[in-house]
Amino acid sequence: MSPSNPFSHLDDRGRARMVDVSEKPVTRRVAEASCHVRMSPETVSKLGDLPKGDAYTVARLAGIQGAKRTGELVPLAHPLGLDQVEVEIDPEVEGVRIRSRVIVTARTGAELEAMVACSMAALALYDMVKAVERDAVISDLRLEAKSGGRSGEFLRQE
Repeated sequence: MSPSNPFSHLDDRGRARMVDVSEKPVTRRVAEASCHVRMSPETVSKLGDLPKGDAYTVARLAGIQGAKRTGELVPLAHPLGLDQVEVEIDPEVEGVRIRSRVIVTARTGAELEAMVACSMAALALYDMVKAVERDAVISDLRLEAKSGGRSGEFLRQE
């Protein structure tokens, strides 16, 4: 990365590349993300007992599995040995809020892992509810917070 090229995933000729993190120190890093799945209150009330089963459990497990596979899903992401992945799904007025928290001790952060966890949980949830509500909408995927590493702390300000 240089002043003329602010994107670490691009070389000096503008070609995509995997960033060399070998010189970075191993530190504890934490990332939190969230997204929203909009659906009717009636569908939300059925999430624990759908034709395919308990949507909460399936979505949480899908989120954890997705976080662990981020290095395979995102072409330039480094594969990471994750220390912990948490996925929470909370009912809201217009659907559910999915939140993830990923902890890793590594040379690079877990922001993508946290966002993939939310994405996969949301997709699994959609798969669970599509029989009763095809027009559910996944939205607002975002990094909420991160700590550790050279770039330091980030906390989304609302």
